[in-house]
Amino acid sequence: MRSVKTLFIFIVVCLLGCHTQQPNIVIGSKNFTEQTVLGEILAQHIENKTGLKVERHFYLAGTYICQQSLLAGRIDMYVEYTGTALTAVLKQKPSGFSQEVFQQVKEDYQSRFGLEVAPPLGFNNSFALVIRGEDAQRLHLRTLSDAERYAPNWRLGVGYEFLERPDGFAGLAKAYNFHFAEPPRVMDLGLLYRALTTKQVDMIVGSATDGLIQAHGLVILEDDQHYFPPYDAVPVVREQTLKRYPQVRAALADLAGKITAEDMQRLNYAVDGQHRDPRQLVAEFLKEKHL
Repeated sequence: MRSVKTLFIFIVVCLLGCHTQQPNIVIGSKNFTEQTVLGEILAQHIENKTGLKVERHFYLAGTYICQQSLLAGRIDMYVEYTGTALTAVLKQKPSGFSQEVFQQVKEDYQSRFGLEVAPPLGFNNSFALVIRGEDAQRLHLRTLSDAERYAPNWRLGVGYEFLERPDGFAGLAKAYNFHFAEPPRVMDLGLLYRALTTKQVDMIVGSATDGLIQAHGLVILEDDQHYFPPYDAVPVVREQTLKRYPQVRAALADLAGKITAEDMQRLNYAVDGQHRDPRQLVAEFLKEKHL
């Protein structure tokens, strides 16, 4: 009997000990490659600079799930894009220059949600309308306005959020008078490029920093009507987290302006095209950047 009691006490102590070892910071991400890489950059840099334990809650679907997880305290931070914050979260018109949009998002997130928007990481990841390189060359296409006459014969592929977003399909179609051969095909973001290269669709809505664009010889058509707002990548953090762990603010400040669009495209391709492990890749990247 004594041995049973001793075993029971040992198990309870172990469980309590495990409970006290819970991570200090929980970092989230949306469900695509770039977000995983950015979440890993935040996680490793905070671990390295502060000594805090970090738990990774990646692949949390889209913007709305990440925002609600943040407000509910299930995560402490994630990387958002200013244009997405402006339109999808704050429900504002998709317009403005980078600094103007950043300042509005920063002020409104603080006053409405008690969230702090940290300085931009250094790149703008706008939506990108992408077509096959051979089509761009054959049809002499450079801009989205150039594509209007061909759209009636094309099939468009989009991610799940794009149909519903204020800066999404409806506004884009109106701005460029697009009428496609059929309703947009909605699919997982990871499948868009395969669908385009295998000619299941003729145009996709991707992101400017997607690594597979250059790897597959694809072409981004210029948004010559300036429909999309800037989408600067910014960490969004709960104010309670920064009050509890003020050293996190300095760690995030270290990352400001450190990631270029070329960096991000290279990192994305390393994961998507070369199948690199994101953790090892990010460790090398931070070392390369002297972080």
